[in-house]
Amino acid sequence: MRNKLLAILLVLPALVMIVLFFIVPLIASILGAFEVGDAWGLGNFRKSFELYSSDMIFTVVIVTVSTALIGLFSVAIGGYLTLGENPRAVAILRWLYRWPMFIPFIVVGQILRTFLAKNGLMNNILVSLGLLTPLQTVGFLDWRGIVIAFVWKQTPFVTLLVAGAMASLDRSTIEAARNLGASRLRILIEIVVPQIAGTLLVGLILSFVTMMSVLSVPLMINAQSPTMLTADIAFRINAHGDYGVANALGMISLILTTGVALIYLRQTMKERS
Repeated sequence: MRNKLLAILLVLPALVMIVLFFIVPLIASILGAFEVGDAWGLGNFRKSFELYSSDMIFTVVIVTVSTALIGLFSVAIGGYLTLGENPRAVAILRWLYRWPMFIPFIVVGQILRTFLAKNGLMNNILVSLGLLTPLQTVGFLDWRGIVIAFVWKQTPFVTLLVAGAMASLDRSTIEAARNLGASRLRILIEIVVPQIAGTLLVGLILSFVTMMSVLSVPLMINAQSPTMLTADIAFRINAHGDYGVANALGMISLILTTGVALIYLRQTMKERS
């Protein structure tokens, strides 16, 4: 009994924090989404779909495209770290690719806002190199900038998981494939990736959920419509004080992320069965 009491006391502070800062706000948000004036109903959801249906589609497309690109780049980087034959290039890549992990999203938004603008650093470099003229420069402060920010920020996180899973594989199958003349690309696609698919899926789902909750990047990079749901939630609260529609939009975002999590759970249960 003393050990059980001690264990409860040890986890109690963390449990209180979870309840106060996660469970209670979640319940309040769910109740607020159905509260319309002094009554209960679906009015906030109807208003959300009337005003922001295009933003919902925009959000799903942006996050889905970003997730696919993150998976592609993380597999490519992890594959080179595992199968690369140039030790110096592998060492440089292993040191370099992790840097975006330590940069907050708000800093990422500000960096890329100045880098991707029409008169930003990227275009100034291209003009100074003679690759473009000032009239040919194009800004990327739209949906493309959001995708670039998400992919640049989240790829190192997924790559860290993927590269670790690849490093733990049995090298005998890889060496056998090499002895039979298989190229590195074929080894990566047909041998390595199928074995680390579960780890890759976990990283992509975590990245999907993270990108769905980011506010700073769409606010800083894409100041036009359509935009992401997080920006709509902030707008409804700051401009209109409309917590009902904001809570409804939050519920819709939660349902979208829950759907992705259910796909992962179904796949996991299928593999175990």
